[in-house]
Amino acid sequence: MTHHPSPPATPRPHAAPAPAPQFGPLRSHGRFPYRPITDADAFRWPGGARLAVYLGFNIEHFAFGEGLGASLGPVSPQPDVLNYSWREYGNRVGVWRCLELFDQFAMPAGVLLNTALYDHCPEVLDACLARGDELIGHGHTNACRQSELDEAGERALLRHCRERIRAHSGQAPAGWLSPWISETMATPDLLAECGYRYTLNWCHDDRPVPMQTRGGPLWAIPYPQELNDIPMIVARQLDGAAFADMIIDHFDEMLAQAGHARHPQPLVMGIALHPYLVGQPYRLRHLRRALAHIAAHRDRGDIWMTTPGAICAAMEAQPPAQDAGAPFTALAASR
Repeated sequence: MTHHPSPPATPRPHAAPAPAPQFGPLRSHGRFPYRPITDADAFRWPGGARLAVYLGFNIEHFAFGEGLGASLGPVSPQPDVLNYSWREYGNRVGVWRCLELFDQFAMPAGVLLNTALYDHCPEVLDACLARGDELIGHGHTNACRQSELDEAGERALLRHCRERIRAHSGQAPAGWLSPWISETMATPDLLAECGYRYTLNWCHDDRPVPMQTRGGPLWAIPYPQELNDIPMIVARQLDGAAFADMIIDHFDEMLAQAGHARHPQPLVMGIALHPYLVGQPYRLRHLRRALAHIAAHRDRGDIWMTTPGAICAAMEAQPPAQDAGAPFTALAASR
C-alpha cells in the first residue's frame, strides 16, 4: 500500500492584536478621507482640457512699525523701514507691472486681497475689478495671523472681508486664503457658515477635494505651497530665472500627468505670485517667459486657463460621488 503524505497545512494568519492606545489611529482632522491620486476621475474641464491652470495673485498690505511681514534683509527693530518699503514696492510699482503682463497674455487672475488695501490703494483693486479678475478674501492684513483669533474674532474677520469685497465689486467672494495660511480648528466650519464656497488653505492634492464642515459643503481648491514665489525666492533664495524654470517644469509635468496613459484625470495647477517679488523688473522678465510658455499651450487648447472660483463652480456642477457620505460620517465622528 502506497502512502501518500498529507500536504503541509497552510499556516493560518494570526489576528493582529489590538494595539495599545498610544499605537492606534492618529488624530484626524475629520474633513475628508484619504484618496490616492491613482483613483482617477473621468470628467474633463471646460473645453475638454485635463489641466486647469490659475494665477493666485496675492496683493497684501502691512502695518507700518508693527506686525508680521516677509523680509528681504535682516529684521530690524520697528520701524523696520527696509522690509516695509520693499513690500510696499509691490503695491506702488510691482502690481501694475504684473497686471500689464497678465493683460499681455489675456490671463485672468485670482486676486487674493487684504481688505486694508481699500483704505490704502483702492486704485489697485479697481484695476483688478475692471480686468474681470476674481476677488478672493485674504484677511484684512497680512501683518496678523488668523490662527491667533478666537471663534468670535475669526467669524467677524470672515464676515468683514466678505461684505467689504461685496460692497466694492457687487459680488461676495466665493473663496478664501488665510493670511499666512493659518487656521484654527474651526476655520473650515466658519468659512462654510459665512457663505464661502471654497478654501485655498489646504494644499494636499492636485485635485479639488470636498470637505466636511458643520456649515455644509466646502471645496478645497489646490493652492501651491512650492510653486510659490515666497518660499522659493525668499526662503530658498532662488533667482528669477530658476523660479521661471520651475514654473515651466511644473507645468510640463502636470500636463503630462493629467494625460497619464493609465489614469488620465482633471488636475489643477496654481501659481502663487506676490507683486513685491515677481514685480521686480529682473524677475518680471523671467515670469514673462514662463507665462508665454503656458499661453502657447492655452492657445492650442491644451489647458483651461481659469480662476479658483471657476474651478469651484465646475466641481459643484459635477454629480456627487456615490460613496462620499460614508467615510465623511466616520471621519466626522472621530473629530
